[in-house]
Amino acid sequence: MDNLPELRDIHLPDGAAAWPPAYGWWVLLAALMALTALYYLIILIRRKSKKLYALRLLRNIYCNNSVDAVVQMSEILRRICIFKYPGAAVLYGKDWLEFLNKHSKTKLAGKPAQLLADAPYLPPQARGYSVADVTALRQFCAAWIGENL
Repeated sequence: MDNLPELRDIHLPDGAAAWPPAYGWWVLLAALMALTALYYLIILIRRKSKKLYALRLLRNIYCNNSVDAVVQMSEILRRICIFKYPGAAVLYGKDWLEFLNKHSKTKLAGKPAQLLADAPYLPPQARGYSVADVTALRQFCAAWIGENL
């Protein structure tokens, strides 16, 4: 009994396939995707938090005097301009109103616009502006903040 001719010669196994990748590569890909999503989520939260903070400041302006309320609204707008449009923070009067209208879909005109331009220079006891003017200005400020932050 000579079984030697029936034996096969030594042969090497087939090479490792590139697809599907090993589990370690899937974990690495998932970690990379999670880090990318986290990065964009942090950017979104930081951007939204500035807007929410400015809107909260605007909402918390409660003054019996319309001039004081408008001065505080103007300060919020200027703080945003210092952050986003540094050159615009030095504008005043008509140039300031034109800048605000240029960067907003809704336009500010009439008594609310005049109140915003004049408020920093009016005495605190000044009269002639109604609550409706302050409300219209507050709505414009909220819209402007929403569009620019």
